Amino acid sequence: MTAHRYAIFETAGGFCGIAWNDVGITRFQLPTKSQDSTEKLLLRRIPAAQPAAPPAEIQEAIANVKRYFSGETVDFSTVKLDLEGQDDFFRDIYAAARRVGYGRTTTYGTIAKELGKGPEAARDVGQAMAKNPVALIIPCHRVLAAGGKLGGFSAPGGSTSKARMLELEGVRLTPPEPAQQSLGF
Repeated sequence: MTAHRYAIFETAGGFCGIAWNDVGITRFQLPTKSQDSTEKLLLRRIPAAQPAAPPAEIQEAIANVKRYFSGETVDFSTVKLDLEGQDDFFRDIYAAARRVGYGRTTTYGTIAKELGKGPEAARDVGQAMAKNPVALIIPCHRVLAAGGKLGGFSAPGGSTSKARMLELEGVRLTPPEPAQQSLGF
């Protein structure tokens, strides 16, 4: 088993954490309000990880995360990940989620259908998103419930954090204003 290393860093959205091994990024912790809480959440998943200075690839990912939370358009689809321990179906789900571009959304059911599964697999997609080890890099926040409803989000701040991330990307979650005004009678 490859040793895990990690770093905690500050963004405009709060403190994030990133963990990696020699293969790629293994964990990503979405922002919390303090360095300590981010570190505790990250180490809950990889308790043997040791703090370390990030190598160049990880420094680039960190810089991109900072840019993202500052409101810049960022594409994480080519960031090298290590998803060892994930079953093949979850890996397929994560690959499909990574194809959902910045400022776009999809649904659990659409991903299930894209993978050749029936509507019952939408629940499996939701479970994969809830267990996403590298949220943001695998953009689970862009995967919505049926009818474009926000759905759940297991990161700190829950669905409020999901909505904020989508708003950063310019995704409008509220219905559009009606084109025609009431006639008032």
